[in-house]
Amino acid sequence: MKRRCSILIAVSFVLGSMLSGCFAGGSGTPAGTGAAQEPGKTGTAGTTASGEPQVLRMNLEEPATLDPTFAEDTVSGAVIRAVFDGLTRLDKDGQPIYSIASDMKVSEDKTVYTFTLRDAKWSNGDPVTAHDFEFAWKHALDPKTGSQAAYQFYSIKNAQAFAAGRAKRDDVGVRALDDKTLQVTLEHPTPYFPTLAAFLMPINKKVAEANEHWAKDPKTLVGNGPFKLERWEHKNKLVLVKNDTYWDHEAVKLDRIEFSMISDANTELALFQNGDLDWAGGPISSLPVDAVKPLKEEGKLKTKPKATSYYIRFNAERVPFTNANVRKAFAYAINRQEIADNIGQAGQTPLMGITPITASLKPEGFFADNQPEEARRLLAEGMKELGITKLPEISYLYNTSDRNKAIAEALQATWKQVLGVDVKLVNKETKVYLDDQEQGKFEITRSSWTADYNDPVNFLEKFIEKYSSSNITRWHNPTYTELIHKSYAETDEAKRRQLLLEAETLLMDEMPLTGIFSDVNAWVQNDKVKGVQIDPLSKIDFKWAYKE
Repeated sequence: MKRRCSILIAVSFVLGSMLSGCFAGGSGTPAGTGAAQEPGKTGTAGTTASGEPQVLRMNLEEPATLDPTFAEDTVSGAVIRAVFDGLTRLDKDGQPIYSIASDMKVSEDKTVYTFTLRDAKWSNGDPVTAHDFEFAWKHALDPKTGSQAAYQFYSIKNAQAFAAGRAKRDDVGVRALDDKTLQVTLEHPTPYFPTLAAFLMPINKKVAEANEHWAKDPKTLVGNGPFKLERWEHKNKLVLVKNDTYWDHEAVKLDRIEFSMISDANTELALFQNGDLDWAGGPISSLPVDAVKPLKEEGKLKTKPKATSYYIRFNAERVPFTNANVRKAFAYAINRQEIADNIGQAGQTPLMGITPITASLKPEGFFADNQPEEARRLLAEGMKELGITKLPEISYLYNTSDRNKAIAEALQATWKQVLGVDVKLVNKETKVYLDDQEQGKFEITRSSWTADYNDPVNFLEKFIEKYSSSNITRWHNPTYTELIHKSYAETDEAKRRQLLLEAETLLMDEMPLTGIFSDVNAWVQNDKVKGVQIDPLSKIDFKWAYKE
């Protein structure tokens, strides 16, 4: 494999550190992995060793969107990663490698990145240009667009100001110098930006401007990734086929990926066991809670730690969760170890903060797990402070999955037993659930966050503004915001981490949210399936996948 090295920055998963290194060259093969497939195992491109077509069969929940402008959830992100391609792409170790970019230069002060784009085409034959990247990123940030994922771009100069209506579009630090050159200016040195760039997708400017609903129909959805959308039968089936216009199409061995949309985890596992699916479980679906332990004992379960926090959020604008002591009461009542052992069952770790173990600032946690007596004391104190003797109706909002349901029922039982509180469970499909969260239609809701880059700030920065798409708790503390902003500008790593530790300490003291566990991926797969990449951030990539 040929490699070209420049003065580049490879992002290390040792938090905040920087390693000098090189990206993979034009082959698209991940750095350090050798050939994408082992010789003699895949037969000719598009067939297995036995001569059968290369078809991968999986299951997922209905994607909320296939427009990169709006995608926030794991399922949408997985399909988008197959249909689109960013400046970089992550290898199996989560390290950025060149993709649409063929070169990258970084200024001495580490705030200006200049990317050179390779010759690449959209699935409709249009050339992929730097103007497509500039348009897509500014479109996502435009207040008129209303993207909930705009925060992903906030490391770019004036991006947050533009999203908040305090700056103009032309002030945003992304500019196409010509068709093949994209210049990105950051607010401050951001060592993980090459990793983040893997998720900041372009969109075809001409197509998007002609039809605002372009991403909803296979006939109009235009991508630039390894695959293209062939069919999307909502709540039934989604089919991707190999994109022959993709710049690195020779590395793509799969002809098709056929996704079923089965919401019942038991049915999904049964289909896998009957040979009708090649994969069941994470990271884009889940296994039945009762099946995890037996599969583990049989040696069939595959697990991998991921930079994901499973947590719950309180609506700080709805009584009684306007009160910090009430929020802490509900948090302290939870027995996280019991949930991890009896529901997770795959090695999840109780989370006594918000940053997962892969990015933890305080591994021992910010408070003790399972404190029923303290929880009852805090609830009584909080209700007294609110001047109420009876709690209003409280609901817990969650989205469909076997595990989410089991956790919701465990929390409901705990809050009844420990606090004497009846909590109504409300289950909705992901798109409606996300809409309800955005509109504040909940008292308590489940959430999970998988890092875009493995650094604690990626979890903590979600809560710096009261009214933002990423902070549905509506909680705000100016001191907290100031600490996060100071961390952005701090170049000394020890001091930066101290600022972030102070911020998370404050967050846990006021408790607008509380962790449940630091998560892992758990799944089963057909032994003939090879090359599916699940990186440390839990992102799944099918580009290099194949079947023997």
